[in-house]
Amino acid sequence: MLTDDERMDRLAQLNELIELIRPAVQADGGDLVLVSADVDTGVVEVQLQGACSSCAISSTTLKAGVDRILKDRLDWVTEVLGGVDEEMDFETSSAMGRGGYTPGF
Repeated sequence: MLTDDERMDRLAQLNELIELIRPAVQADGGDLVLVSADVDTGVVEVQLQGACSSCAISSTTLKAGVDRILKDRLDWVTEVLGGVDEEMDFETSSAMGRGGYTPGF
């Protein structure tokens, strides 16, 4: 059983790592948001936003990128769940990073 201090430490580590990853996603016009984290079970949920919603490799970004990095650097992370926010509008998406918006078909 984790103490409150251990829980807070794990959450701080997770937030710090998410902030480290975000600039790479933002450079392509998207963003990475931490949706939830159960630091006791190690289940983390993230969401890709912006241009990621229309990107053909967003699932690869989640699995080969975010999932791998979180599990490699935080030994307590057991599962990374993720999705893409498809509700972001064109203006908001295009304002993010250097990447361009590609409309989904």
